[in-house]
Amino acid sequence: MAQLMLAVFLGFVTLGLLIFAWASLIERHLFAVRRETLAILPPGSLAHGTDCVRILHISDIHLAPWQKRKMAWMLRLNNLKPALVVNTGDNLGHREAVGPLLGSLQPLLELPGVFVNGSNDYFAPKARNPLNYLRKPSNRTSNQALDTASLVSGFENGGWLNLNNRGGRLTIAGISVGFIGIDDAHDGLDDLDSLEVSRKSIGKTDLLIGVSHAPYLKVIGAMADQKVDLMLAGHTHGGQVCLPFFGAIITNCDLPRKFAKGLSAWNFNGHSLLLNVCAGLGHSIYAPFRLACRPEVRLLELVERPKN
Repeated sequence: MAQLMLAVFLGFVTLGLLIFAWASLIERHLFAVRRETLAILPPGSLAHGTDCVRILHISDIHLAPWQKRKMAWMLRLNNLKPALVVNTGDNLGHREAVGPLLGSLQPLLELPGVFVNGSNDYFAPKARNPLNYLRKPSNRTSNQALDTASLVSGFENGGWLNLNNRGGRLTIAGISVGFIGIDDAHDGLDDLDSLEVSRKSIGKTDLLIGVSHAPYLKVIGAMADQKVDLMLAGHTHGGQVCLPFFGAIITNCDLPRKFAKGLSAWNFNGHSLLLNVCAGLGHSIYAPFRLACRPEVRLLELVERPKN
């Protein structure tokens, strides 16, 4: 009996070590492109010969200067031929990451784009007990400020629209697209009242997109109040650690676990919108693992709605 118990114990230990090795050494480097087709464009809005509008949604890169494999993969993302890039924040994972990040995104900075910041674009990561995430959403513990100004100016100099508590509009493939966005809701930097101001300043558009780093329910509701068609967010890492038949363990906000990544439909006060949550490309340098949740970007192909 003692030998059997020892064998079972050793079996569990071996399994645990193999799972940890997979999550920390292999899966976190298995970058993926997730594709979705959304029929949300007005009928007849696509120019002749254009079958869709491709949006590349990138998020939660958490880049550190030594992550050469990730940077090389990012440099090839323009091969997806997106018409628009949406960056939903948490780009930085180290105080020396701004230059390498902008270099890795340079091909995408030559395309139309919009962005908001996440908390990790303001402060460097700090070691913490990952089990604390199981109790409640995380609080900021680091006071080491990052060079956010250089990050933001790098994006803006590339032509991307800054949507931190702001709005804007672009013409993409002949379609008028409006954007409203907020700064990081996880750290309380969001100004939900700014959404109405931004919406009014944009005027009428063919499509309205909301952009936020963290998909808190209050943010989704506020976006719906402004009649957003599509909202894009990140922050959750898709759970980062997922379990068979259970899915994401946490979302690090009040978004239900089943919506931790991918598309979902929401209805607030009679208005329906689609929410796309990107599980992101990275992780904290102090929690270098992913399990059953590959790092990703999302490529959304927008097509016309059927005529009534």
